[in-house]
Amino acid sequence: MINNIETKCLHLDGEDRTANFGAVSYPIFQTATYAHSAVGCSTGYDYSRLQNPTREHLEKVVAQLEGGTSAFALSSGMAAIALLFEIFKPGDHIIADSDLYGGSIRLFDNVSKKNGLEFTSVNCWCDDIERCIKPNTKAIYIETPTNPMMNVTDIAAVSRIAKKHGLLLIVDNTFLSPYFQNPLALGADVVIHSGTKFLGGHNDTLAGFVVTNNREIEEKLLFLIKTVGSGLSPFDSWLILRGIKTLGVRMERAQQNAIEIAKWLSANKHVTRVIYPGLPEHPGYNTMKKQARGFGAMLTFKVESRELALSILKNVRIIRFAESLGGVETLITYPTTQTHADVPSEIREKNGITDTTLRLSVGIENVNDLIADLENAFNGGEDNA
Repeated sequence: MINNIETKCLHLDGEDRTANFGAVSYPIFQTATYAHSAVGCSTGYDYSRLQNPTREHLEKVVAQLEGGTSAFALSSGMAAIALLFEIFKPGDHIIADSDLYGGSIRLFDNVSKKNGLEFTSVNCWCDDIERCIKPNTKAIYIETPTNPMMNVTDIAAVSRIAKKHGLLLIVDNTFLSPYFQNPLALGADVVIHSGTKFLGGHNDTLAGFVVTNNREIEEKLLFLIKTVGSGLSPFDSWLILRGIKTLGVRMERAQQNAIEIAKWLSANKHVTRVIYPGLPEHPGYNTMKKQARGFGAMLTFKVESRELALSILKNVRIIRFAESLGGVETLITYPTTQTHADVPSEIREKNGITDTTLRLSVGIENVNDLIADLENAFNGGEDNA
């Protein structure tokens, strides 16, 4: 029996160590189809759109990390959300947090609504969710912390509301990864991950996951994944497996760096706000301490002007100005033109995303180099003049 998350990143509980010739690295079964010896005599695999041994092994590892009974590996995080939302039918109502990744909002507004779903946006971390529940409400969808404003929602409290009204609770756990937070243990029914991010950890592949401990949802997803054909490829499955092996050490180092950078930014006279749940002044600090094992490597900050924000983006050198997050390299993102460009400006501004907002995904470099790079960028790139 494996009890600790660090070991679960490396070993699947109950795994046959003599299988696959004793290979320590799980093999890539790079095949689309499988031969059978006779009618009715299957190897257990028929066609890789349905299942593949490498993908299946990855799914077992991710389910183990999240404490779920099953996991489904998809071609991207958005593919995971899109697949999950196929369990709903026209006329169903979903309560969704107002501060979500822009791609999720784009999917809900342009695809899910077209397919007959109804949405109500609410600040799930502070507003009255119950007032939004209607007879046709089927689920509550949250991120915690949210992207990019780092709002923290009490998962157990929202779970109690969901169960009281017979609703599903869906939690996007991308920002903290299963290393720091396990929403199923707190009462969620479904967990979503963009595996591209911390699970993969190297900015080199796309992946997504849906994890559940609900047998009814599992059966629906089994049918859907083979029907829509968005399962993760064998090679990408292997890349994510390789990334997960270092998840623990990466998350610890990146979080340590994030804490130091948050403190440095807080003391910078040109920074008007630092939003990191690991700072005691963050309103979600105590909730994070209660429901998570760490604060993560994501932080958002605001500077005194748009001009300074653009100058920082232009002058960082070690830190890369890029979309995405969760890799070993530190990335800085401008949400208003990148991750949330498709979100209407009035909604962005209501959520606090302005042209002075910057988001950092802190990597595992030496923190002194990262701080020196930020200091140089704040000073207009003088070291590079």
